[in-house]
Amino acid sequence: MFDVIVIGGGVVGGTILRELTKYKLSVCLLEKENDVCMGQSKANSGIVHAGFDAAPDTLKAKFNVLGNMMMPAYTAELGVKFVNNGSLVVAFSEGEMQTLAQLKERGEKNGVSDMEIIDQEQLRALEPNISEEAMGALHAKTGGIVCPYGLTIAAIGNAMDNGAKLYTDFEVGAIDKNGAVFTVRSTKGETVEGKLVINCAGLASGKIAAMVGDNDIEVKARKGEYILLDRESGDFVSHTLFFTPTEKGKGILVTQTADRNILLGPTSEEMEVASTDTTASGLAFVIEKVRKMTKNAPLFNTITSFAGVRAYSSRHDFIIEESKRTAGVIHCAGIESPGLTSAPAIAKYVVEELVGNIVKLERNESFNGRRKADHYFKDLSNEEKNEIIKNDPSYGRIVCRCEQITEGEIVRAVRENPPAKNVDAVKRRTRAGMGRCQGGFCQPHVAEIIARELGIPFEQVTKNGEGSALVTGVSK
Repeated sequence: MFDVIVIGGGVVGGTILRELTKYKLSVCLLEKENDVCMGQSKANSGIVHAGFDAAPDTLKAKFNVLGNMMMPAYTAELGVKFVNNGSLVVAFSEGEMQTLAQLKERGEKNGVSDMEIIDQEQLRALEPNISEEAMGALHAKTGGIVCPYGLTIAAIGNAMDNGAKLYTDFEVGAIDKNGAVFTVRSTKGETVEGKLVINCAGLASGKIAAMVGDNDIEVKARKGEYILLDRESGDFVSHTLFFTPTEKGKGILVTQTADRNILLGPTSEEMEVASTDTTASGLAFVIEKVRKMTKNAPLFNTITSFAGVRAYSSRHDFIIEESKRTAGVIHCAGIESPGLTSAPAIAKYVVEELVGNIVKLERNESFNGRRKADHYFKDLSNEEKNEIIKNDPSYGRIVCRCEQITEGEIVRAVRENPPAKNVDAVKRRTRAGMGRCQGGFCQPHVAEIIARELGIPFEQVTKNGEGSALVTGVSK
């Protein structure tokens, strides 16, 4: 019996789980996939938005600004890469320059600091590769970038280190309430019992809400396609570059990632059935917009393309509320952009205001909120590396040449919370396989380490869970 059951292992569910462990509560997280951060939090732009885009007096505006202010300290505690690189919303016409003034005014109403409208000359000084057609920009200096899966994994891992339980491969099929006790049943028949349920199920949050009678929470899907460039082109831009937003959203962006790749995208496509397939037309649209935003885009350094699916509600704002029909259920639904930025602030609000309104919260004095970075070894000095290798020789063996990731880091990823059980899970934690060759050389070695650490045959190691076998059997 748990005090609180959290459904959904994305960034909102993960940060709420961590916030709950600051109190004397028994808590667990249910995730339908084989690992955490497998939904919209995985394929995320990683932008820490300043907060000028959301309409004033919305939950998006409130939690965006609060989350932005929390992010530097939050990521430092968890050992997650965060860069305060600033955002530039670029205008290509006099009409768009006027829109920038409106955005600045909106941001000021939302509480955003450090914004200014810059002219063409100032913009070129900041970004030499900006298009010659660009006329100016809104410079939001509090904007940043963070690793989205790094943040999610670290928050959940830190929660587990502080006593939270994680159940993967647990797709919720039904929620029943008997008196003050909820029984959450998986589609396979497993059950977990708890006193409170927090719905953070992303694309499935509307479905989960309907299980407790809240049929008015409608959640839809929107696909976004991306192109990723090699770190060799990491200096192409230094800020996050946005087009001036329209009614359809913020559009294509050009940005560094926290690991100094260049990310291009996303598109925005409404979907009846969620799909993460990339399309020729979608990627062509990204390229077209990138060439409008910049000059000499190094598309020859493309190493991969991918797509993510974003959940949004028909209310066009975050839904963060207790169930109107079933006491003890809290919904966090339709958390689209700027959900990643907002997550730490949403978590604090949900626990302190919503959970705290239902149960008495007592501080957990043994809570330890600090976590060591998942991938850090290559950034150390030679002296520091040698000291670690002296104590653990596995750190002296490079497995991923592109990203300079060692065997010791991969072993740690398999052993620590939440444990990596397949090749892609290791990739998200360590970056092994994220370089130019995309795992072409290191994947077999990563799989060997996983097999050894988990005590399973090599042929049972998968790329990303059931149905993704790396080999069909032993040949010799």
